[in-house]
Amino acid sequence: MDVGIVGLAQAGKTTVFNAVTRGKAQTGFGAAHEPNIGVVKVPDPRLDTLAAMFRPKKVTPAEIRYVDFPPAGAHFGKGEGPGGAFLNEVRRVDALMHVVRAFHNPAVPHPEGTIDPARDIATLELELAFADLAVIERRLERLEAELRAVRAGERGAGERERALLTRLKAALEAERPLRALDLSDEEERLIAGFRFLTRKPMLILLNVGEEDIAHREAIEAEYRARFAGPRTDVAALCGKLEMELLELPHEEAAEYRRHLGLGDETGLNRAIRLSYRLLGLISFFTVGPDECRAWTVEAGATAQRAAGKIHSDMERGFIRAEVIHYEDLAAAGSEAEARRRGLMRTEGKGYIVQDGDVLHILFNV
Repeated sequence: MDVGIVGLAQAGKTTVFNAVTRGKAQTGFGAAHEPNIGVVKVPDPRLDTLAAMFRPKKVTPAEIRYVDFPPAGAHFGKGEGPGGAFLNEVRRVDALMHVVRAFHNPAVPHPEGTIDPARDIATLELELAFADLAVIERRLERLEAELRAVRAGERGAGERERALLTRLKAALEAERPLRALDLSDEEERLIAGFRFLTRKPMLILLNVGEEDIAHREAIEAEYRARFAGPRTDVAALCGKLEMELLELPHEEAAEYRRHLGLGDETGLNRAIRLSYRLLGLISFFTVGPDECRAWTVEAGATAQRAAGKIHSDMERGFIRAEVIHYEDLAAAGSEAEARRRGLMRTEGKGYIVQDGDVLHILFNV
């Protein structure tokens, strides 16, 4: 899973990237004009328990790749400047994290001169919509020419695509992001190749100052009420503090977090949890003496689809899956005891995988 970190200049975007990836990317003026990339191992205590039970040669957590793109500027979406140059790369990610400046620091002036998170949220959303509109308008122009060149009885697919793109264009012109639209499976397939930016799930991350940490929940609630919606969520954290806490020993950092009323969840873990929720993802496990591994799949995926995450041959030659939920396996203490208790069951290709399932895939190719 790839999450793209985007935002306007001086929002603290790369600071947040460092906080969620334990990275060391340069921040502030003079920072790199290329994307920063960090791969994060998804912490999961269930995998730790399974590893202690099976003592495998290898333990492999699920991973999230965060890509910190250069700041969006005045020309973002128009093919000019750093933002436009990386537009196609932004389209390849699975979700977007929009870092919004909500902190005051006279030493780092906001390009607009004032701190206004609502304005900045709207600004970036309009720039993303502009980029999507440009794609739609170009395709509609080509489509009109294609439709004129074919017989009336052969225009069905093209006319359906034109109707859908016209509907999407109207939504964007009404300042509705495409992720707010309810599309059918067929419509999703029709537009999949366009990789529209405003169709991607969006986490709006308010980067607050240390003086506002105590009010973080109230700030979140205020902006969530205004901007949350379908496949859109809002969270707040102090990127500077989270990055500084990474320099402290684990216990000392945890104690300081509790002192500030932040609880035990780190900025990294919170970003991962919110990313999973936004994308509708769950984790399942495979276990054995060679490897215990966590896999990521979309909620509602079948056992056959989950098998394909492991290897395409498993999906193609799927026969059945032996399934036990993590909680049952942990309570039994071993796979042998779980079998003895009758907790292991056999499921077919249509079984809907649940978060925490431990799967043994039987296949033949």
